[in-house]
Amino acid sequence: MNIILLKKGDVHIHMLDSFDRYQKTDRVWVLQSGRFNEKSDSFEEHWSEEDKQRIIHHIRMVIKSGGAVVAAMKEHNVYGFAVIEADPFGEMSIYRELSYIHVSRELRGTGLGRRLFKEACSAAKALGAEKLYIGAHPSLETQKFYRKMGCQPAQELNSAIYYREPRDIQLEFTL
Repeated sequence: MNIILLKKGDVHIHMLDSFDRYQKTDRVWVLQSGRFNEKSDSFEEHWSEEDKQRIIHHIRMVIKSGGAVVAAMKEHNVYGFAVIEADPFGEMSIYRELSYIHVSRELRGTGLGRRLFKEACSAAKALGAEKLYIGAHPSLETQKFYRKMGCQPAQELNSAIYYREPRDIQLEFTL
């Protein structure tokens, strides 16, 4: 499995054909009265072919606009990827959004997510970021991953990212 920084020519309509985004969630974190609490909440997520094509289009736009996409590739298929958005934000313009970081279901727990996160940090730093901003899925597994990586609750709230998915936990990581 090679982890590469994608270029425009690396992006094609079949690159996520082998990607399995299935996730079953039973427990989530919620912010209540200024504290994080574990709560029961059962739902499943799975990307349709339309979802995959929308994400591929987004990846193209991020690369075109000057952001970065790192991908774990085998042959021409993507089995994990992380997307760093192009536009800096925050009071001091030190944040870049980590809008996606996903590992295909069959490779979760292998350390691939950690490798992608580290490469995404390097890419964000090369773009001039001082911090990553993450609207993170509230599942316990996802939150455990981000805590292991060293992420903390966001010091500055990006309301556009928050309102896009209000259940997400807003995190940051200092590069």
